[in-house]
Amino acid sequence: MPDFTQRSNLPEMMDDFQLGSDTIHPIMDELEVINKLLGGYAVFFDALKKIGVRDKMTISDWGCGGGDSLRVLAKWGRKKASSLKFVGVDATATAVEYARLHSSQYSEIEYIHADVMSNDLKPDQFDIVLSSLFTHHFDNSAWINLIRKMLECCKKAVIVNDLHRHWFAYHSIGILTHAFSKSPMVKNDSKLSVLKGFRREEIEELLSIAGIRNYELKWMWAFRWQLIIYKNGNTNA
Repeated sequence: MPDFTQRSNLPEMMDDFQLGSDTIHPIMDELEVINKLLGGYAVFFDALKKIGVRDKMTISDWGCGGGDSLRVLAKWGRKKASSLKFVGVDATATAVEYARLHSSQYSEIEYIHADVMSNDLKPDQFDIVLSSLFTHHFDNSAWINLIRKMLECCKKAVIVNDLHRHWFAYHSIGILTHAFSKSPMVKNDSKLSVLKGFRREEIEELLSIAGIRNYELKWMWAFRWQLIIYKNGNTNA
């Protein structure tokens, strides 16, 4: 039985930034299906309503993978008749390649191939910085540095959509991926991702250590945490 009492520190197979397109591209297709099935996009839309989005804002997705979240957000922006811009950032070249290929019809989306902790990303570069199932890849100390960097690079707010570490989520994703996934990586990483996920008190403690006070933390289906951090009012902002 896996240990749910603390976060796993095992690396995921997807943490290899040198993965080739023959490996990455099929995985991106499957991860998009998982996001649709498990309500991942709803976390963003709910958060954006709370924050308030205005025309000409720039929203950046860190660890964007194949860009599925940005394409969903771009469709949403077009329905609002807004002039939003979207920027995806990912350190895996083949993921960025896939994202660009599948986003060619969205002129409002661009992609940056970069490590999110690098100097390629500047203070106040974006209005909103968000991430989906990304921050659990970082151990606790690195997570704090990542969140601080996200907050530094946004003007308004940070949105984090990540996993609640729970036995039911672990076994459910195992059943789901066994049923439809053809990828050994997806089958392995999906369950490991849950073990690298968070409990509420862990997120609250990490935010306290980071000096972050002005935030909202909400549980959403399916076993997701929605974390909104507002730029103003934080001790490190």
